[in-house]
Amino acid sequence: MVNLLEVLHKEIMPAEGCTEPIAVAYAVSLAAELVEEEITAIQLFLSGNIIKNAMGVGIPGTGQTGLPIAAALGAVVRRSERKLEILSGLTPEELASAEGLLERKLLEVELKDTPEKLYIEARVHSKNHTATAILVKEHTNVQFLAKDGQRLEPKMDKADCGDPLSLDPEVYSVTLEDIYAFVENTSFEDLRFLLEGAVMNKAISEEGLRGEYGLQVGRKMSQQSALNLFGADVANRIIAATAAASDARMDGSAMPVMTTAGSGNQGIACTMPVIALAELLGKDEETLARAMALSNLITIHVKHYIGRLSPLCGSGIAGGVGAGSGIVYLMGGTLAQIKHSIQNTIASTSGMICDGAKPTCALKISTATNAAIQSATLAMNNISASLNDGVIFEKVEDTIKNMETLVQEGLAATDQAILNIMLSKGASSS
Repeated sequence: MVNLLEVLHKEIMPAEGCTEPIAVAYAVSLAAELVEEEITAIQLFLSGNIIKNAMGVGIPGTGQTGLPIAAALGAVVRRSERKLEILSGLTPEELASAEGLLERKLLEVELKDTPEKLYIEARVHSKNHTATAILVKEHTNVQFLAKDGQRLEPKMDKADCGDPLSLDPEVYSVTLEDIYAFVENTSFEDLRFLLEGAVMNKAISEEGLRGEYGLQVGRKMSQQSALNLFGADVANRIIAATAAASDARMDGSAMPVMTTAGSGNQGIACTMPVIALAELLGKDEETLARAMALSNLITIHVKHYIGRLSPLCGSGIAGGVGAGSGIVYLMGGTLAQIKHSIQNTIASTSGMICDGAKPTCALKISTATNAAIQSATLAMNNISASLNDGVIFEKVEDTIKNMETLVQEGLAATDQAILNIMLSKGASSS
């Protein structure tokens, strides 16, 4: 069985900015560091999901959106050791240099014909050298690194070894019972590191509530006025706090977030409702850490089946399922009631598609948070969706596995259709 503490350490990491464009910056930086000369061209070959998730999102410290500026910054900053925090501490001079690269039209982007959902290939050229970096399956998983055709061994740390989400079903034998037992029996000291994520994600939530980021979903929900139909009850305060974190992150806030399974929005979606409710209920640090371990692990568990990048909204579905589970735990619920919450949340959110990373992700996260609260409330009253309801099976594990069938068989062409629609906007406006 997979070591769940190792999974938590591997799948929960800080990132500054949306992970897809930041991963592109990371890949470009890896290659740029190898040429060691003035760059003459940058070529990117990207899977459709990477392009989809990088087109409309704000890039921290730039006031700009999209893939080109992220890629150009990767070529300029050359801080690959920072990984998903590569743009942390960006200076005006670095931004100006990156904009100069774009003005000289040195960047080319092509869609890569690959079965991989997450594929980033960066080729950086100088007068005398060419370097290539390829990331596959994970945002920091360097599959290939070469200079002038000579393959190099990338520097790796323990966090880069192995991918619990891509293990075959026989190896990935984790069950909800295993997760619950781990949460209950692991020492608090081993889980204490999760509280760093609580501090980080709460801070960007508070920033989103203060600032005019994106659609201001969380901010407007929390402001009392004649134009706001939401009250100040517990549920709406939780939803507003969660949405506000996504508002800030998607609109280019330079504050870091703690990601879950490769996504900052998933980290926000599965932890902020738990963090906000724990504070409202006055729970101690140990209870919060255990609830966060549960919400994160269940989110990771669902993501194992729907995929690292997917036509389904990972924040809404996996994050919502995780959040609902954590809410039930904070309310003193049992494993059976956690299972009820999972069934209810999937029944509510299973059709939520991913149409890229962008400011309106905050809307989907607010919808998912509401579903999680609703599902947890029903679960605490021992009410659950049943075998008679759509994609729901009697056993909750089978319901979760149905999400894999939905992605692979029912939504096989959805990603391409979404990408075509998104790209058509540029063509129709030209």
